[in-house]
This record gives sequence, structure tokens and C-alpha cells, in this order.
Amino acid sequence: MAEAAAVQETVRAPVTVSGAEGVLRLTLANPPANALSIAMMEALQGSLERAREDEAVRVIVLRTKGKVFSAGHDLKELTAHRSDADRGRAFFEKTMLLCARLMQTIVRHPKPVIAEVSGVATAAGCQLVASCDLAVAGETARFATPGVNIGLFCSTPMVALSRNVSRKHAMEMLLTGEMIDAERAHALGLVNRVVPQTELNQTVTDLAQTIASKSPLTLKIGKEAFYAQAEMELSQAYDYTVRVMVENMMARDAEEGIGAFIEKRVPKWRNE
Repeated sequence: MAEAAAVQETVRAPVTVSGAEGVLRLTLANPPANALSIAMMEALQGSLERAREDEAVRVIVLRTKGKVFSAGHDLKELTAHRSDADRGRAFFEKTMLLCARLMQTIVRHPKPVIAEVSGVATAAGCQLVASCDLAVAGETARFATPGVNIGLFCSTPMVALSRNVSRKHAMEMLLTGEMIDAERAHALGLVNRVVPQTELNQTVTDLAQTIASKSPLTLKIGKEAFYAQAEMELSQAYDYTVRVMVENMMARDAEEGIGAFIEKRVPKWRNE
């Protein structure tokens, strides 16, 4: 596979796309709330789908413009459809299904996805962070699933949240709707690292480039296996991962990587 020197693309608002050295950055650019409107989710979905087949992309970073990472669903957009003949049911279903598809696209994407969290991430915004493979937060970031405060339990955010933190911690966030700070989110396992705001972008860049230097095929195999085995019973998980390891060993990249390790040289990945 040819090395990716740079990726440059611009898509319509509310998501902007830029990249270099194998790292694709998708920026939610609709401040102040960066709400997950239909347009926002469709733009993210489209960018993720294009990145799936783009060999120049090794790692994806989700970030935002402004002081809010994402406030979740666009409540004004949802409320505007209360006047529909069905009181908004069809639009609500469209919104929630699109969101569910987006979150599953992130989890099932063959490339690692990192959330670069600056500011507040609430409701479906918190769900977006939880759905990413890794998350790095600025020290001023805050998180909440506050739907219970407005009579709308965060049931879909609960899916991603409960797969990142313990059940009791997830239930506490869901039942109280209270905001937690970045350090608490780190202690609960919602984010991997907390860094000073001034160091956030560079920290994420360094992390993304470290991952991007690995074999793309190996990253794809490992990410898929990680989420698959997590839903299995112990013996089934081992049976499955034994098969994965054997198939991985047969890959040219594994042959090259092991050979390079033994010969004390830098591997040359072929993505095969």
C-alpha cells in the first residue's frame, strides 16, 4: 500500500474534513451547540462511509468547533415536528434510527476513531464520545446524560454509556442527569486521558499518528475482534479469537512485522 502523505477534502457544513499523515479529522462545525441534527448526522455518516474505503485514511478523529463538543439531538428541530399530523412520530423515528446507525458505523468502522473532547458533551453528544474507540478530553470538558431532567430518558445514549462504564455508574448518570467533570469521566472509564486544554490537539495528534503507523490490516482485524468477543461467553470468545489469531498470522503484514522485529528493522506494511 502506498503511504498516505496527505488527505485534503472539504464537505458542506456542518462537518468539515481535513487530514494529513493518515489521520482524517472530522470537525462538527455548527456552534454553539454542535447539535446532532439530521444534517449533522448525515454529514458525519457520509464522511465515515467515504473514509471506509480510502486507503489514505488510517485513523479518524472526531472534534468540534466552539465551546461545546455536542449538546446532543437538536431539540428545536425535533419540537418543530410536533405539529405534524402524527405529532412528530415519523420524524422522531427517523432521527433516532439515523443516530443509532451513526453510532454503530463508528463501532463497526474498520479504522480506529478517536474523540477529541473540548467542552460539554451531553445526551447524544456523550453517546458520540462513548461510541468512539478512544477519547481524550481537555481538562475543562464535562459530560452528562440529562434527558431525565426534561422528561426524555437517554435510552439510546445508555447503550454506548453502559458499554463503557459500570452499570451502577451508568445508572447514576442516567437517573440524576448530573454533569460530571473530565477527571470523573476518566475515573469511570468514559475517556482515556485528560490533558490541559492547550495540549489537547497535540495529544490527540500524537496518539492518532502512533496508531496510524501500525498495519491498517492489523488494526481492522483487531478492532472487529475486540467488539465481537466482548459480547461472547468466555470459552466462545477464546474459540473465536484463536481463529482470528491464526488468520492474522497468515497475513503478509504479520509475516513482515514479525520478520522486521526479529531483524531489528522498521516494517513495511502492505495492508494484506
